[in-house]
Amino acid sequence: MRNVSTNPTRRRTPWVLVASFAVLLSACKKEADLVTPAPTTTAGNPNAEVNNWILDNMRYYYYWNTKIPANPDLTLAPEPFFKSLLNTYNATTNPDGDRFSWIQESAQELQASLSGETTTTGMEYQLYRRASGSDDLIAQVLYVLPGSPAQKAGLKRGDIISKVNGQVLSISNYLSLLFGTTTNFTFGLASASNGSLVDTDVSRSVTATVFQENPVFLDSVYTVGSKKIGYLIYNQFVPGANNSRTNEYDAQIDAIFSDFKAQGVNELVLDLRYNPGGYTSSSTNLASLIGKGVTTSKLFFREECNPTLTAAWTRQYGSDFLVNNFVTKPQNIGANLNRVFVLTTDHTASASELIINGLRPYMTVTTIGTTTTGKNVGSITLTDDSGKIKWGMQPIVFKSFNSLGQSDYASGFKPTIEVEEPLNLLPLGDTREPLLGTALAQISGTAPSARAGSANANPLSSIGSSIQRKAGARYGMVKPLKTLELAN
Repeated sequence: MRNVSTNPTRRRTPWVLVASFAVLLSACKKEADLVTPAPTTTAGNPNAEVNNWILDNMRYYYYWNTKIPANPDLTLAPEPFFKSLLNTYNATTNPDGDRFSWIQESAQELQASLSGETTTTGMEYQLYRRASGSDDLIAQVLYVLPGSPAQKAGLKRGDIISKVNGQVLSISNYLSLLFGTTTNFTFGLASASNGSLVDTDVSRSVTATVFQENPVFLDSVYTVGSKKIGYLIYNQFVPGANNSRTNEYDAQIDAIFSDFKAQGVNELVLDLRYNPGGYTSSSTNLASLIGKGVTTSKLFFREECNPTLTAAWTRQYGSDFLVNNFVTKPQNIGANLNRVFVLTTDHTASASELIINGLRPYMTVTTIGTTTTGKNVGSITLTDDSGKIKWGMQPIVFKSFNSLGQSDYASGFKPTIEVEEPLNLLPLGDTREPLLGTALAQISGTAPSARAGSANANPLSSIGSSIQRKAGARYGMVKPLKTLELAN
C-alpha cells in the first residue's frame, strides 16, 4: 500500500502508516506537466467537487490512465462516475481489463477495513444453492475468529446456516439478510448427512460488533518420520491492527518462523486458502522468511505503473522505487527447505498469489486445492486529507512481475494437485482435513504426486462467499509508500 498525498509540492517525510494494504492519498493537485487538469466547476452540479477529485487522481495514478474517457459525465453520482472511468474487464473483448478497482463512500471505514477492523460477527462462510436448480441457499461456515461474537455464540467451522432471523435463505433475500444494515442475527442451523441437508431446531444468536481480526489464525509443527513440517494458516496480509502504528502481526509471523527454525522444520505447508491478499510489505516479509538463498540483492517482485507515474516516482525517489527485493530475516528457514506447499482456493488472491509467483524462481512451489483468483495487479488508497471529500477509492496502479519477468496468472494459478473442500468440514489443522492431509501425504510419500481428485467434494453449487466482501478481496495487492508522503 502506498501512503501518499496529491499536493503540488512533494517532500519525503517519515512513513507513518503501519500497513501496506493501501496508499493513502490526499486530494491535492499534481504537477501541471504530469496531469491533464480536470474541470474545476460545473454550475448546478452537486457532484462536481468530488468527481473532479476522482478524475484528477485517476488520470495520474490509474494503471490504464490512457483509456480514461476524454470527456466523462461529471454530473453522475460519484460511484457511477468512478466506474465510467475504468478500463472495464470483459472476458471476451477485454480480458486484460480492470476487475478490481473500486470506490467507497467512507474513506475512514475503508482505511479501517484495510487493517482488518470491521463490524462483523467474526465468521466467514461460503454460500451454496441448497439443491440443483433451487433458489434456496445455505451458508457453510468456513472459519470463526477466536474471541469474536460468533465464537462466543457457539458457531464453528462446518456449521450450516439455512435461516437468518426466521427467514429461509434464498437468492432473493440473502443480500439483505446477511449484508444489510442489521447487526443482530439469529442463525438457524441445518445438518448434512449423506449429502442431504436437514433443518434442525438449533439456532445461534449473534450481534455483530466492531472487531479487529488477527490474520495469523493457526500454526503447528507436525512430525512425520524424519520430517518436521511447519504449518501456518494466514488469512490476510496485514502488518498490524488498525491505528496501532506497530507491526504486531508481522512480528507474530516472525516469532512463528523463529520457532519453526528452532524446531528444525524442513518442510512447510502455507495455508492461504482463505487469504484474499493485502499489504505487499507483509507479503515481502513472509516470502523473506521462506525463500531459499534469498538476499536483499534478490528481487521478490517489481511493479509496472503507467508511464506518467513511473517517470514521476523514478525522478523523485529513484529507479529502485518500483523494485521490491527480499529483506534480511534471521528467522528465515529457507536453508532447510527445497520446496513449499501452498494450500489454495478461489479466495487465494493478490498478495497471496504474489507469494506463489515471487518464490517460484527460488524454490519449488506446489499448490494444493483449487484455482486461485488471478490478481496480478496492485492498488493504492486515495483519500482527501483536507477533510472536504469523504470518499476513498482504490484504483489499480501497478502490475507485478517476479524476478523472471513473469506475470502470467491473471486467470489464477491452477493447482498442482486439485483437492476440493467437502460439504462436511473438518477443523482447520486436523491432519485428516483434505487439503492439509494431501500435503502431508505428499511429504510422507504416501500419496500419488498427480491429481488427488475431488471424489468427496461439496456437490452443491457455490454463488459466492463473505470473504469476497473483505477489504483485501475487493482490490489487488497494495503497497505502502515507504517514506513517502506528499506535502500540502
